[in-house]
Order: sequence, then structure tokens, then C-alpha cells
Amino acid sequence: MNDESQNKMGTPTPEELREQVERTRDELGQTVEALAAKADIKAQAKEKTAAVKEQAAEKAAVVKEQAAEKTAVVREQAAEKAAAASGQIREKSEQAAQLVKDRTPDAVLEKTAQAAAQVRESAAQAKRYAAEKTPDPLLEKADRAATAARANRTPLIAGGALLVAYLLIRRSRGRNR
Repeated sequence: MNDESQNKMGTPTPEELREQVERTRDELGQTVEALAAKADIKAQAKEKTAAVKEQAAEKAAVVKEQAAEKTAVVREQAAEKAAAASGQIREKSEQAAQLVKDRTPDAVLEKTAQAAAQVRESAAQAKRYAAEKTPDPLLEKADRAATAARANRTPLIAGGALLVAYLLIRRSRGRNR
């Protein structure tokens, strides 16, 4: 038998043996590297730490985004509720003022109007006197205050009417005792 017939029968050639040895060396090298990696606890801990840090950062970003969204929703709801409450307060105030006006006797309204007229007259006299005797810078400040009072005339008159009504009611109750 010659060499070729022996190769066909199953005996490997030296080239095949070299290839087989090389493959076995590669496999053995990979196996040794895998075992070394498994035995390197420090490297494994670093990898695990890096993975946990990355997960924590991702979760923190998600939570931060959710918090920002919820904050925006809560702010919007608070603004809506504040606007609704403001409207209700304004409406109730107007109703209360109208109720006070409706329930105030005509005599009280007349006295209030007279008192308001007297106050206006007294204020006009005081203004004239003050204008004559007061320095210019002080006059400018007083003018600003008077403008503010004129701008808020209705609340001032309503407040005066309430005060007069209160005093008249208190006075009449004092006589009955």
C-alpha cells in the first residue's frame, strides 16, 4: 500500500495533523481566556458596576422627565383652579355688595350720599387749603393719592355705606336695651 491509499483509509496526513493541532491550540487558548475572565473577579465587578451605573442613569433620566411632566400638569391645574376661585370670589363679592345695597334702607343711603357729598366738599376745601400752604413736591404726592382714591371710588363708597349702616344698626340696638 502506498501513502495515498493509507490516507483514504483514515490515517491523517502530517498537514491534516498540523491543522488539527492548530485548531486545538486555538480552542484551548479561547477556553483559557474564558476561564481567566471568569477567574478575574475584579474585572467582573467593574463590568457589573458600569452596567449598574448605566441602568441607574437611564432610570434617573426617565424619573426626571416624568417629574417634569407631572410638575407641568400640576402647575396648569393650579392655575386653572386659581382662576376659577378668583372668578367665584369676584362673583360672591359682587353679590354681597348688591345684597348690602338692596337691604340698606333708603334713609341710610340718603345719609350716606349726604355724608359722601360733605366729604367731597371737605376734601375740596382741604385741597384748596393744602394747595395754598403745601410745597410743590408734597402736592404732587397728594395728587397721586387723590387720583388713586378717585379710581377706587366705588369700593370706598361701598365701604362708607357699610360703615354707616353698621353704626346705625349698632346705635338702634343700643336704644332698645
